[in-house]
Amino acid sequence: MAAAVKKEFGVDVSHDPNKKAASGLAPKWKALFGETRKTFLEDTATIAISHRAVRLRALQRMAEKAEIQSNMVLAASLLKQAAEEVGNAYTNRRELTGKDGKDLPVPVSPVTIFQLPDNDRS
Repeated sequence: MAAAVKKEFGVDVSHDPNKKAASGLAPKWKALFGETRKTFLEDTATIAISHRAVRLRALQRMAEKAEIQSNMVLAASLLKQAAEEVGNAYTNRRELTGKDGKDLPVPVSPVTIFQLPDNDRS
């Protein structure tokens, strides 16, 4: 956060309202800090490279340039990366289906119910 403030405004910031030194800080400033920090950490929509289309366009430009420069190894690598990008190889989401796209069968585990001996406690 401090680096972003320095880049945007040219000001060094070392204050953190979560520290003891900020115990006298007005609640509105603490709330503003919390909201701003949350937005900064969670808002990936404004980061261009987080979008697949932007990454594919960049890979396209790089692959074309590599081919023009006769760097076929790099071009092949970029083409592979683009194919993996389109095929969701860079996500942790996998969809598994059974035959013809149907749900996978769920195995049923047998449950054994038994009664423990009372050991003459009744």
